Amino acid sequence: MTTKERYPMTRPAAVLWDMDGTLLDSEKLWDLAVRELAADLGREMTDAIRHALIGASGPNALRILFNGLGLDPTPEALRYAAAFLERRVTELFTTGEIPWRPGAQDTLALLHRAEIPMALVTNTKRSLTEFGLDTLGRQHFQASVCADEVPQGKPAPDIYRRAAELLGAAPEHCVAIEDSPTGALAAEAAGCAVLVVPCEIPVPEAPGRAFRDSLIGLTVSDLGGLLAARSTR
Repeated sequence: MTTKERYPMTRPAAVLWDMDGTLLDSEKLWDLAVRELAADLGREMTDAIRHALIGASGPNALRILFNGLGLDPTPEALRYAAAFLERRVTELFTTGEIPWRPGAQDTLALLHRAEIPMALVTNTKRSLTEFGLDTLGRQHFQASVCADEVPQGKPAPDIYRRAAELLGAAPEHCVAIEDSPTGALAAEAAGCAVLVVPCEIPVPEAPGRAFRDSLIGLTVSDLGGLLAARSTR
């Protein structure tokens, strides 16, 4: 007997979406930018360092980058690196269209038709998130929260708690959809049910995490089933 057969479908109070790697296939653009930054700083980016950056907020990502590259994270050097990344990512986000992750467009449209409130919850700073919203369609989201708008970005829970608050929903009645270990930790710490759709790196299994290979075919019933199953544990 399936979960959906054993438990009645619970409609999520809201769905809270990560952006890079979950809705948009933009991690590949970030990859290009951070590798160019490393070269500009006279270092070579390794895959291990790059993978450690995925899902990190801006300040945390720069600390990880500088430590990994063996560079002194002076305030001046960090400001230079932040400006380099913002300039380059802006160029990449505004040259052509940002690619979508498989099934993301259809799932956003489905949940929009079902009148389920949605928020965009991203560690990307606001100035760059605005370009993502241009691609995603602002009409899909009743709120958006960026890491530079809360005390701490992911993996801290602040960003998810704030998104749920803006939607007037309790985090435990929300489903968060993420692609990274960092994001999954943040959503769990906030109390959300978590659906993981990995993109660039594997995400460890953990109690309460559900996994899908892609967003293709995802339904409202599937999301409700996550909440219903969790309520019986």
